[in-house]
Parts: sequence; structure tokens; C-alpha cells
Amino acid sequence: MRFFNTAGPVNCQDHYCLPPLQRFDLDTVMSLIGQKKYFLLHAPRQTGKTSCLLALMTHLNQGGIYRALYANIEAAQAVREDVTAGIAAVVQAIAERARMMLGETETNGLARAVLAQQGAATALQTFLSYWCEQSRSQPCSCSMKWMP
Repeated sequence: MRFFNTAGPVNCQDHYCLPPLQRFDLDTVMSLIGQKKYFLLHAPRQTGKTSCLLALMTHLNQGGIYRALYANIEAAQAVREDVTAGIAAVVQAIAERARMMLGETETNGLARAVLAQQGAATALQTFLSYWCEQSRSQPCSCSMKWMP
């Protein structure tokens, strides 16, 4: 039975919703991504930003050209005065979401190894670089799992 969700990302199978990919100009976003440009999704609280990004992630991953991941890095905000702890929180959040959302079983170990060997200034870049190198050699096994 569907219901109106007022907390967390919307899952169109469980909740009443507007189709997330139709809430923004998908062609323009895809063009920006194809040009390797940045874009900003800005809107007030509880208007569907996370739901749109999760749907975009699924769309990109299903296309087989891109490998996309949505990770919430709010945990770093709690340690904002400690850069090392903040970077560690970001790396660990990305690694865990990659495991959960993309089935990347090696990312948590990679995150631990990089954090043990790198300083805060380079840990995030090193982790992402190594992960991308590993991902290139593996077929994409992306499947979308809606998680709050």
C-alpha cells in the first residue's frame, strides 16, 4: 500500500510521488555530465533533491557508460574542527555506500588501507583514484537499492 512519505528519500514503488527524473531537465543534466561539467541541484528542504539524485544515479548506472554513487557525507559535519576525522568520515561514507549500492565489496578495505597510509590532505583523492582504477577492471554490477 502506497503512502505519502515526509521523511527521507521517496521510493516511487512504496510512496506517492512525482517521477524524480521528470522533476528536472534530464537532457540538460546529461549534456553537462557528458561535457564533464559540474551542476548544482539547489532547492529548499524536503523538496526531493535526494530522491532526484538517487534516481539520476540509477539512470546513469543502468546506461552502462557511467558509474555513479550517491553518498551522504553529513557525518563529517559533526567533526568539522578535526580535518583528519572529517576526511576519514567522508572516505568511509563513500566506501560503505559503494558496498551497499553498487556491490563493491573491496571499498571498505581500500578505505581502511588508504586512511592508514595517507594524511588528510590526500586521503580522499587517493581513495577515489584507487577505487576508479579497480572499477575500470571490473564489469559494472550496479543495482539500485532504495535506502533511507
